[in-house]
Formats: sequence, C-alpha cells, structure tokens
Amino acid sequence: MNRKTNIVILGAGVGGLTTAIALRQKGFENIAIYEQRKTATTIGAGIILWANASKILDKLNLLTEVQKIGGQIKQMERWTDKDDFLGSINVSTIDSAIGANSYSVSRKELQEILLKKTNDLKIPISFNHKALQLSCKDNKATVLFDNGIEIKTDVVIGGDGRMNSVARQYVNGDNKPIYQNFVNWIGIVESDKPIFSKTDTVLDFWGCGERFGIVPINEFKGYWAGGKSLPLNSAFENANNKNDLLNLFASWSPKIEKIIRLSAEENIKYIEVFDHNPISKWHEDNVCLIGDSAHAALPTSGQGACQAIEDAWEFATALEEAKTQEEAFAIFQKNRLNKTTAITMAGRELAKSIFNEDPIFCSFRNENAKKTDYNLAAKNIAQLWSLK
Repeated sequence: MNRKTNIVILGAGVGGLTTAIALRQKGFENIAIYEQRKTATTIGAGIILWANASKILDKLNLLTEVQKIGGQIKQMERWTDKDDFLGSINVSTIDSAIGANSYSVSRKELQEILLKKTNDLKIPISFNHKALQLSCKDNKATVLFDNGIEIKTDVVIGGDGRMNSVARQYVNGDNKPIYQNFVNWIGIVESDKPIFSKTDTVLDFWGCGERFGIVPINEFKGYWAGGKSLPLNSAFENANNKNDLLNLFASWSPKIEKIIRLSAEENIKYIEVFDHNPISKWHEDNVCLIGDSAHAALPTSGQGACQAIEDAWEFATALEEAKTQEEAFAIFQKNRLNKTTAITMAGRELAKSIFNEDPIFCSFRNENAKKTDYNLAAKNIAQLWSLK
C-alpha cells in the first residue's frame, strides 16, 4: 500500500491509538484520529496486559513504559464467596508458552502512554468529533461529524467502540449491542500505606450470581470489579455505589471489604455489561473495523484491550504488505476472525457459569473447579490466546 494513503481512525481508545502508532511505525504518513469525547478520558479502571498483548507492545517499543507503571502478574487464585480455595492458575505457564510477561496496569496510565507516543509521532487527534454518518463513493470514504464537519479519506478504521459504532453500522447494517444480564462495579484503590502483601497475584471470588475480582498493580495501588446478575436499569443504577457494594459483599472475604472501604466513591463506576454476537464480515468498501467495533468480548474473557492491541499490529502489517486496501482488509479479517470469535464465546460461557443464580449449579461448579487440572487449564488458555 502507498505510505501516503490518507487514513482516518474513529476512536482514541486503546485500539485506535495503538493502531495509529503501529501504522506510523510501518511508515504510513497521513493518519488522523477523531474521538467523540471532549477530552482524553477513558472508561474503565485497570487492564491486565496478558503476554499476547505485551508481546505486541514490545514490537511497538512501548513495553518499557508499561513496565514502569505496571505490576507483573504470576498467579490467578480462585476462591468462593465463603473464602474456600478453589485453585490457582500459574500465569508463568501462560507467559512461557507465549514468550512474554503479563502486567497489570491502570487504564488511565496506559492511555497516557499511548497518547504521549501518538503526540510524539505527530499524529493529530481531534476531540469532540462524534461520527454521525459514513458513506463511500469513487473509492473514497466520507465521514460526517455531529459538529457539521465533513472529511474525505482513503481508509476509515472503525475503532469507535461497542455501544454505538457508526463504522459497525456501515459494515454490518446493525450495531446494537447485547446485554448479558450482569453489571460490574469497577474501581481503583490507592493508599499511601501498603494494601497488597502479594503484588503478583490476582484474586477471583465466585459467589452465586455474583463475583469479585482484585488485581494489584503494586504494593499501594490496584483495581477491582464486583459483578452481579441484574436486569437492565436496576435500582442499583442510581444508588450509592460504595454502600451497595459493602452490603452486597458483607459476608464475603474480609479482603473485599478492605478494598471497597479504601476506594474513593468517585473512583467507583457502575457499568451494565454488553457484548456483540460475532460477525463474519469486518469491512465494506473503504471501511474496516477493529477492536470492540469488530469483536466486543465480555470482561470475563480477560482479552478486550489485548485483542484490540493485537488488531493494531495485524492491521498495520496487512496494510503494509498488501497491494490494495481490499486485499489488506481481507488478510486482516482472515488472520483475526477465528481467534476473536473463540475468545468472545469463551468469555460468554464463563460469564454464564459465574453469574448463574442456581445454588445447585454453583455448588457443582465449585466442586468441579477444585478438581480442575490448573496446569492443563493454563496451557489451554495459552493455546487460545496464541491462536492464529
């Protein structure tokens, strides 16, 4: 592809920014990012950059900066709501199979790294530009924004998220996300005194229709998510997040109460959780989807941001090596479709199990968890995340 091709990226999230960086590294000169939010804000508390994502960040010369802000994860422990131990996955087994390490990071700090790199590479970002309409004619794409600005370009990369993606609407004819019948409260916890004695271990507590996960970043900082099976627009939506959580998880591990109490109310967010059914086509005319616009997986997949980062590298590589954009789009989809579909469906299956409200099912699930071969489980996870 001609390195002077005009490329517009919709969305300045992890996927959009990383794609811009990867494209610049491949020599593409004319890249512009348009973001609907008014400022460089981000949704979410933290991310585990699993080995498959950190491997890509290393190729993009971003891993050193990530290591400065992140903590290395080596274990994932599973517990019941009654504090009974279910088992532990050795993350080092996953890392060794993939050939990189896994890191926990604040989403805000990761976003800052990506924004700084984008700025250093002189890639412009226009905030407060919400795309309203896409059209293609004579091998050019036109994007109309809500502020009345209209632009024409050669390529549109749709990284505009899962909830209302104009790019997905153009390619797929439908962009309606699917509510998966649970909510997450997410939060950042920080203190000037040590919070975590084990900074390399993720704690995952399973109840019946409820879940609480804790991820340390360092001794003084971490992030967490408390989940519950709930309908849309539940009474919890506009209630007091901190008090609700303290009541919901009052009988669970004392580690959970400690984390909630140490979290500032303004750092706690209530999120209704959606994903998308996998689609078999990610591109149409001059428009190609990446990240959540193409394959929105649930948080239970552990791979949302990681797959967006993989998309960035694979898309830039396809565009670099292909002769035409049509060829590049087709190669990109072929290389990514099976893996992202498998990860999306695996995330759904785990969510169905965790947020099942039947006590008999939950008891059976927990007994099976105790019998799990966690070494094999780690190898299976590594195999899925390495899938081509």
